[in-house]
Amino acid sequence: MAHSPSVPDRPDLDLDPEMPEGEQLDVLKEHYVDLVRINDQLEERVDDATDRRETLYERVDELERENSTLKTASLYIATVEEFTDDGVVIKQHGSNQEVLTELEPSLSEDLEAGDRVAVNDSFGVETPLDVETDARAQAMAIEESPDVSYSDIGGIEDQIREVREAVEDPLSDPEQFAEVGIEPPGGVLLHGPPGTGKTMLAKAVANETDATFIKMAGSELVQKFIGEGARLVRDLFELAREHEPAILFIDEIDAIAATRTESKTSGDAEVQRTMMQLLSEMDGFDERGEVRIIAATNRFDMLDRAILRPGRFDRLIEVPEPNEDGRARILEIHTAEMNIANSVDFDSLAEDTAGFSGAELASLCTEAGMFAIRDERTEVLMEDFEEALEKVATESENDQRYYVY
Repeated sequence: MAHSPSVPDRPDLDLDPEMPEGEQLDVLKEHYVDLVRINDQLEERVDDATDRRETLYERVDELERENSTLKTASLYIATVEEFTDDGVVIKQHGSNQEVLTELEPSLSEDLEAGDRVAVNDSFGVETPLDVETDARAQAMAIEESPDVSYSDIGGIEDQIREVREAVEDPLSDPEQFAEVGIEPPGGVLLHGPPGTGKTMLAKAVANETDATFIKMAGSELVQKFIGEGARLVRDLFELAREHEPAILFIDEIDAIAATRTESKTSGDAEVQRTMMQLLSEMDGFDERGEVRIIAATNRFDMLDRAILRPGRFDRLIEVPEPNEDGRARILEIHTAEMNIANSVDFDSLAEDTAGFSGAELASLCTEAGMFAIRDERTEVLMEDFEEALEKVATESENDQRYYVY
């Protein structure tokens, strides 16, 4: 057991009345110094004791909370199935056991069929719970609109117009569709080679409409356990409905929407189950409201016909590699903030970059800047672009050797 430190001895004053006044003054000064020193020591110990007391108070509070938690009975999660004259029917999660139990009048006003509740050991409803949403789905939401505009995209003007008509117009001016008497397109599928601007196009639409942009990759929907992928799809659409207006962008949709086969493996069955949930959500059994779907793929030939039918993806928009004019425009966009020499000829570069995607052209501009930095220059010359073109073209050829179609 720890003992309190001993109190320092109080200094004694040994003052001889017969001493000269000067010597008495010196003794009194020394005694005063001793008193100050002892006082400082006592103050330090008081501060230490105060700190220790606070620490002990915090520890006692913590132990009291832990003790209270240990004494509290565990609660179980259940779902409200239906209301009857005798009470409410709940189904406990895990065991799927259905129980008829009574419900406090104060809770009955706040609950509806399908709500989650916490129940005790006697199946009494203790408190309602929030709507269950997968944390992975929450992590995919981007609360602010992306910082991408149509001016940042070049070479696909026709595709931009079609996407704006199908996605932006229903969000910004829904009245015109009502006046004409047609339902707005349910979804847009962008397909084409990698790096042609499909993802940037989806972000630009979200920015222009001030919509919440929710992005997910098809591969993220392929889960290990049965039903997890379908649940994630359901939660993502619910998340989009909660953040209307919203744009749900599914990249690499071929990961879950490939043509179905006769395979009986559990993995293929789970992928198909996830796709069935996606088709169900896109069919709009629950009104989607101001939620628009954009999907993208590099493998249009792999997609199942079920997901391509009208009512799911009403517009199939091909985003091809840019033509010569488009390549010149893309080069201008990516060099807008670069220190470019007057000798740089974008028309010539556009002619020499036939077959380049927008991403490869962006890489070309970056490499040209790197060559200028290597030569300790702040101005990018035409020679830098020529060297960068040779480097990017070589890397592209090497990549093609390993790309499987």
